[in-house]
Amino acid sequence: MSLLFDRGVFTLSLDFELAWGSRDLVADVSPLLDASAVIRREVFPGMVEMMGQLGIVATWATVGHLFLGAARCSQGRLHPGLVPPRHRWRRESWLDGVPAGTERDHPGFYGRSLVTQLRDAGQEIGCHSFSHPIFGDPGCSRLTAETEIAHCISAAQELGIELKSFVYPRNMPGFVDVLAGHGFTCWRCPEPVWYRHPRVPVPVRRAAHLASVAAASCPPTVMPFRDPHGLWCIPASGSYLPYHGLRRAIPISRRVERGIAGIDRAVQDRRVSHFWLHPLNLADEPARMLAGLEQILTHAARQRDAGRLEILSMSALAERAEAISRPVGRSTNLSASAPSVRS
Repeated sequence: MSLLFDRGVFTLSLDFELAWGSRDLVADVSPLLDASAVIRREVFPGMVEMMGQLGIVATWATVGHLFLGAARCSQGRLHPGLVPPRHRWRRESWLDGVPAGTERDHPGFYGRSLVTQLRDAGQEIGCHSFSHPIFGDPGCSRLTAETEIAHCISAAQELGIELKSFVYPRNMPGFVDVLAGHGFTCWRCPEPVWYRHPRVPVPVRRAAHLASVAAASCPPTVMPFRDPHGLWCIPASGSYLPYHGLRRAIPISRRVERGIAGIDRAVQDRRVSHFWLHPLNLADEPARMLAGLEQILTHAARQRDAGRLEILSMSALAERAEAISRPVGRSTNLSASAPSVRS
């Protein structure tokens, strides 16, 4: 059954990782730790305040290790119950280099104080695995996926958080049935654009993405759909491009124009604009990148206040999709099936 919305929807999801997102790809994690410090000092408080002022609830897909305030070695290593992946690009043991200790001493690897702020601010806290293995890679076994999810759920429960939304590390899905068996309702899948196809070479993929942002081309609108395991897959529409390396040649204004165009297209199509980003990618030029993001979110809030758009987290969008996909005879009105998220 095709879903039918009575207005556009804007959904924002964030891959919240601090130092975890790229630690397996670098020999020296110092730049990641430096960037994490900028996130803690400038980006995170700025984003939380911005969303609170605009009445926007986003999905903060958080690496589960950030739920912890501290961790100690047991049986000679951290988290002995976690089955590590065996990715071909990393020769070291998966958790080598992750320090035991506290959030105060190692703020790039522990983040309980940040997670509790998100919880208390009414943001949705989703799951981004426990230690950021790549589920879709052959080096990640089913046991790895199962123990990763189990550790996340346990850590979230200690904070009174129920995990419903999942974002796969590096957007590479695998073992979706494991999510279904642990109470998740939705996950994010890649943008429906030609250059995201797995057969497209990585250099071509990156070049095409840069070209689309440079041209401020309108990202696609999407609709959630039910996967074979009964979860709602919510495709991404587009991302907020970082501002480092070659990307600095593209003005931030182009990123803003593209985000706003996606929102307006969602209003026009009565479909979803699902925008996503890594907070860590705002560590370069944080003030300017935050200002650009604020322009996009302010535009979404204005469209919402005009009655043309709803702003829903991933789990709220999944609940909405579930409600309006019910058989005829039950409520199928989009506006009546879930409360507004505006605070």
